[in-house]
Amino acid sequence: MNTSESLKATKLNLFNFKSIPTRTFWITSISFFMCFFAWFGIVPFMPDVTKDLGLTPDQKWNSIILAVTGTVFARLLIGKLCDKYGPRLCYTWLLVLGAIPVIACGLVETPLQFLICRLFIGFIGASFVITQVHTSLMFAPNIVGTANATSAGWGNLGGGANRLGMPLIAAAVVSFGVADAQAWRYSMVVAGTVCFLMGLVYYFFTQDTPEGNFKDLRAAGEEITTKKDKVGFSTVIKDYRTWILFLVYAACFGIELTVYGTMDDYLQNTFQLERVTAGNIVLSFALMNIFARTLGGYFGDMFGRLKGLRGRVLFLAFILSLEGIMLVTFSTTTSFIVGVLLLILFSLTVQMAEGATFSVVPFINKKAIGSVSGIVGAGGNVGAFLAALLLKSKSAVAEKAAIVSSQGLDDSLARAAQASAASEAVSSGYFIIGFIVVLTGLLALAIRFSTNEESIKVTNDTNFEPELIPIKAD
Repeated sequence: MNTSESLKATKLNLFNFKSIPTRTFWITSISFFMCFFAWFGIVPFMPDVTKDLGLTPDQKWNSIILAVTGTVFARLLIGKLCDKYGPRLCYTWLLVLGAIPVIACGLVETPLQFLICRLFIGFIGASFVITQVHTSLMFAPNIVGTANATSAGWGNLGGGANRLGMPLIAAAVVSFGVADAQAWRYSMVVAGTVCFLMGLVYYFFTQDTPEGNFKDLRAAGEEITTKKDKVGFSTVIKDYRTWILFLVYAACFGIELTVYGTMDDYLQNTFQLERVTAGNIVLSFALMNIFARTLGGYFGDMFGRLKGLRGRVLFLAFILSLEGIMLVTFSTTTSFIVGVLLLILFSLTVQMAEGATFSVVPFINKKAIGSVSGIVGAGGNVGAFLAALLLKSKSAVAEKAAIVSSQGLDDSLARAAQASAASEAVSSGYFIIGFIVVLTGLLALAIRFSTNEESIKVTNDTNFEPELIPIKAD
């Protein structure tokens, strides 16, 4: 029985563009980058959007929550679709259809329309799952953790690059005579158009597996069973390890999303920084994805070679616990210099934990990689949703109390009191979240593999057979 495993890349050779796995790696990474760029593209313009649409504080928080809520459902669905139709078609349609709410966001006239667009824009966050599935199909077990982590990390850069890119697009638009107050609208239209074009690139320049596309392989008489897909998906749902990884990813990627979305204001309120300075620090945090997530995948692969699948789990538990400790410590500091150092360490560990998570995912159920990736990926957005709710509830109560207590004071003192209250509330929220992350790191140790699973030689294994790989009939 022949498989396409022999065609999988055993090295991440970034400049071998003739290689199908390498070409797929670059296209899927760039597509993921553009999805994240568009997903968070509105963030730099929120002051303009608030003024233009008259958003209330609750509506601003709700837009953040809706943006990550839509992704939960999309990620749960897209993994199964990848198992059935292949990542090429799934990514093509996600990019083409996902461009619609991005463009529509630039055309909204009411807060309700804006909130609806934010909900549906969140669907393009499912691009992460397809990226992980596609790289898992293209790279051999000895390098799959590094490939997954690098493609995801470079894609995640889109969530930070928009802080530079979207204002540059807005400046270009203004140079053509568009009013400053309306530039955010045109910028969203541009971002959506680029996503649409990437969908066409994905369709014409990638394929599902090293051997070809699912449709062509079926037409050639090769067998891709659907019964096993159903059994695999059922097994995934019942496998406790999937749900532990769901929680693990909630505790790393979910927390990164939440911290990334709230850190600007926290730094300003806590250390009295200017908005530009705080924004640049957060941008640096996001840019660490260039290497930090790759490190997590690399060390996951390394511990896998040394200690087998259990080694991958041990490293994941260690780095996740360290992430929680960094966040807890950061939440208690009042020194700006110490705070920045701790934030750097938190950024490093949270992104390494994300890479380490997806160095384990491909080995949970090799017959349903898409389904496992979808469920685990959705966990990240569930974590972001719950963490945002916690911070919103604590911050709202504290700010309202500060407003009441500062009545009669001049505006500067009232704003200072409100900022201090918000800082203390978010700080306590970070502390709670960090403690939960540490507990989740300990929970990760419960992930076990059977003797048969542990016997897999992940250095140069040629028998690693994901369900998405077509199998020729004997």
